[in-house]
Amino acid sequence: MHIYSKGWYIAKLKEKGMRFHPEKKKKLELYKIYVVRNLYNELIEADEKGKI
Repeated sequence: MHIYSKGWYIAKLKEKGMRFHPEKKKKLELYKIYVVRNLYNELIEADEKGKI
């Protein structure tokens, strides 16, 4: 799997425990890459704010 590919983003989200879209409740694999990438970026920002 290539870094920053759709599969990479999904794997990283699953490592954090996210398997479904938080609002629409569908599997992450069903969404386009830009949706998955935005979820990943939101998760990273939330983690960084929590660590400060």
